[in-house]
Amino acid sequence: MTRHYPDRVRNVERLAAEGDLPGLAEELLKTAITNNNQWSHDGEKVLATVRALPRDQRLRVTDSLVELSDPYHASSPTRLNALTLVELIGEDLPGDRLAAERAARLEEFGGMYCVQATHAAAALVEAERAAGRTPPAMAVAALRRTLIVLYWEDGASLKKAVDALTDPPLNPGEAWSDQALADLADRDEAWHALVRHALTAKSAQPNAKWEKAARALVEPLGADTVRDTLVAWLALVGRPRTRPFANTAHAYCVAPNDEYDPFNANAIRGLAWTLALLPPHPEAARALGALVETSLRKVQGLGPRNPKVANAGVVALARAEGEASLAELSRLATRVTYKTTLKMIGAGLEARARALGLSRAEVEEMAVPVYGLTEVGRSVCRLGDCEAEVTVTGSKAALRWRNAAGKQVKAAPAAVKRDHADELKELKAAVKDIDKMLSAQAERLDRQFLARREWTYPAWRERFLDHPLVGTLARRLLWTVDGTPCGYADGDLRTLADEPVTAGGTVSLWHPVGHPPEEVVAWRDWLERHGITQPFKQAHREVYLLTDAERTTGTYSNRFAAHVLRQHQFNSLAAVRGWRNKLRLCVDDEYPPAVRELPRWGLRAEYWIEGVGGDGWLDDLTDAGSYLRVRTDQVRFYPIDAPENFAHASGGEYRMWLRDGREPVDALPLAEIPELVLSEVLRDVDLFVGVASVGNDPTWQDGGPAGRFREYWTAYGFGELGPGAETRRDVVARLLPRLAIGERCSVEGRFLHVRGELHTYKIHLGSGNVLRTPADQYVCIVPAASGSAAVGGTGYLPFEGDRTLAVVLSKAMMLAKDDRITDPTILSQL
Repeated sequence: MTRHYPDRVRNVERLAAEGDLPGLAEELLKTAITNNNQWSHDGEKVLATVRALPRDQRLRVTDSLVELSDPYHASSPTRLNALTLVELIGEDLPGDRLAAERAARLEEFGGMYCVQATHAAAALVEAERAAGRTPPAMAVAALRRTLIVLYWEDGASLKKAVDALTDPPLNPGEAWSDQALADLADRDEAWHALVRHALTAKSAQPNAKWEKAARALVEPLGADTVRDTLVAWLALVGRPRTRPFANTAHAYCVAPNDEYDPFNANAIRGLAWTLALLPPHPEAARALGALVETSLRKVQGLGPRNPKVANAGVVALARAEGEASLAELSRLATRVTYKTTLKMIGAGLEARARALGLSRAEVEEMAVPVYGLTEVGRSVCRLGDCEAEVTVTGSKAALRWRNAAGKQVKAAPAAVKRDHADELKELKAAVKDIDKMLSAQAERLDRQFLARREWTYPAWRERFLDHPLVGTLARRLLWTVDGTPCGYADGDLRTLADEPVTAGGTVSLWHPVGHPPEEVVAWRDWLERHGITQPFKQAHREVYLLTDAERTTGTYSNRFAAHVLRQHQFNSLAAVRGWRNKLRLCVDDEYPPAVRELPRWGLRAEYWIEGVGGDGWLDDLTDAGSYLRVRTDQVRFYPIDAPENFAHASGGEYRMWLRDGREPVDALPLAEIPELVLSEVLRDVDLFVGVASVGNDPTWQDGGPAGRFREYWTAYGFGELGPGAETRRDVVARLLPRLAIGERCSVEGRFLHVRGELHTYKIHLGSGNVLRTPADQYVCIVPAASGSAAVGGTGYLPFEGDRTLAVVLSKAMMLAKDDRITDPTILSQL
C-alpha cells in the first residue's frame, strides 16, 4: 500500500482547522485503512497535524475514535485501527483507553513471526509500559524478530520501544531457548550478563575485546559449570519449535517454523564462541560439531537452515584447543558440503597445520581420536563389578555388557547406571562418535586415490594399520609396500600368496588401474577367502579405460551424456565427492558446469549439465524456482588454471568466459589424461548417474510428470549395464551359490532371474527395477528410505556402500518367497 496520499493529508489539515473533531476521527480511520497502519512519509504529516491540536481537542478526537470503532469485536480492523491511533496521538492524555484491545493485540503479536505496522506496534508497547504492564514474552519475541527481518526507515520508533524490553533475555518458543530461560530463572545476574553478551555476537568472528569480556564473565561462574550448561542448551538447538507459528502467510521468511529465531541465532553464535574459550573437553567439541551439522540441515525452499550459526561452530572449533576439536574439524571436512562453511573448515585445518609445521593431510590423519579403544576395534573397561566392551564391526560400533557374575546382558546393569552414570554417558557418546567418525574416515580414504599420498612405513602403521579406530578400515583395504601389493589377514600384512610383510620403506593405497585383470580377480578371491568386507569398492573398483568412441571424439566423453538426474540429489552427491557445482535456478542466468579440481595433477574435470523443463512446466521446479532435474552432457578436462566455461541455466552451448585479455584454452585430449585420473573422474560421474538418475525411481513407471520421461525411464531402468552395474552383476553371480535362495536364482545378461512360488521375475542389475515374466509386466517395489549392503541372509559381501546391491538382493529374497508377501501394494501386482 502506498504511503503517499496528499488528498488525505489536506483533508486532515482542513478538518483540524475547522474544528470538526468527529469528522477528523473518521478521516483518520479512513487513512489508517489506506496506509495499512504504516504511518511513515505522508502518515507522519497526518500525525503531526493531529498532535499539534490542543490537549482537550485531542482528547475529544480519541473519544470519537473509540466511539467509531466496533465495541463488540475487539479484533475487528476498525477497532484495531482506532486502538493504534489512540496510542499514536494520545500518549500524554489521561486514562487507559482500549486497554483490553491493546492487550489482545499484543497477544496476537505473539503468534506472528513479524509485525508489519512498526509505528503502531511501537505505540502499543509504549502504552502498555506506561500503564505499568510488560508486554507478553511472545509479543516481545515477535517485535525483536521484526527489527531484524523488517528493519526499514520507519523502524526507529519500534527499536526504541523494544530496546527498553530486556525481559525475557531470549526469545521463547524454541526448545533450547525455553530450557535456557528456565535455567536462567534460578540463576543470578552473572548468568544473565553472559547471555546478554552472547547476543552481541553479530560479526563473522569474535574480536579480542569480545573474547576478553566473555572470559571475564565466565570466570566467576566456573568453566566446568558453563561448559555443562552450554552443551546442554546447544544439544536442543534445531529441535521443533515448542510454539509453532499458526499463520505464516506474511512471515517474511521461507519456513518460519523450521528456521532459527534470528534473535536467538545471535545468542547461539555467542555461546558457541564462548565454548571455544573454555579448557578443551570432548563434550564441547562434540556439541559444536553437532551444531554445525544441525545448522546446515536442508530446509525445503530455503537451503541450509542457518549457515551463520554453522560458521560460528566452525570458528569455535578452529579456535578451541585440544585433539577433540581438531578431530571434529577433520570429520566435518568430509561431511559438510555447503561451500562457505567447507571453506572455513579448510582454513581452520590449514591454520592448525601451519602451527604444527605439518601438511593439512598429516594433521587430519593425526587428529583422529581413539575414543577409548585400546586395541584395533576394541576396548574393555570395568565399572565396579561389571564389564563394558566396545567393539567395532564393519562400519558400526557396539557396546556390550557383562554383569558382576560375568554373564552377558543386553543393557547396562542397574549398578552401573546408579554408581557410574558419567562413565556410562561417555561410553554411549563414544559409540555414537565412532560411527560418525568411521563414516567420515571411510569417505576420506576413498578420496585418497587421486591424492597421490605416500607414507613412510612407521608413520603408516601408526596412523592407519595399528590405529585403534582407523585400523578397522585400513585392515580391510589393500596397500602397496615398496611396490608389493598386500592386505591384512590372520594378524599380519600378507601378499597375494599369504606371505607376511613385516617391514618396508614407502606405503601407498592400492588401485586396480595398471594391474592385469587376473591379478585384480586374484585379490578379489583373496579377500573372499579371508572373509574381508572392504569399507568401499577397492578390489572391485570399476576401471574406466578410454573407449574407441572417446578416441574418436578426442577431447570429450559422451559416455554419461543424455541422462536425467534429480538435481538436488546430484548436487549433494557431487559435493561429497569433492566436486563444485551450483544449483540451477529457472532464471535468465549462466552457470559453470560441475567441476572437480585436481591440483596434484594440474587438471580440472568438467561435467556439463543443464536444467530440464521450466517454462510452462511448474512441476519441473521447486517452490524456490530451482530445477528439480538436470540433463547431462559431456565430460571434459582442462588445465586447472584455464578460464571457466559457462552456459545458460536452461541449456545451450558452453562458452569460455574470457576476462582480462585471456585467450581461450582448448579441452585436453582424453588420451593425454592419466589413466588413474580418467578412471576416477568417470567413476564419480557414473556414481552420479547411478544414484541420482530418475530411471532408478520405481514409482516412475508412468514416465514422471505428464509422462515426459517415460522413454528415458524405460531405457535406463531396463537398458544396458554401465561399469558399476557390471561389477554388481559379477558380485551377485559369485554370491548366488552362498545364498539360501541361490538355486532359485540365475544371472543372465542385465538381469537377476528369480523363481518364486507364484511367478518368475527379472531384477535389473543397474536400476533394481523388477519385471514379472513371461509378459515382462512391471512390478513396483519401493525400497526402504535407508539401505545397507548388509542384507539379512546374504552372508558375506565383498564391500560396503552399494545400496543398489542391497536393494537387488533384498528384492530377490522377497520374490523367491512371493507366497509369503503380505504388502497389499505388492500383492495387487502379482
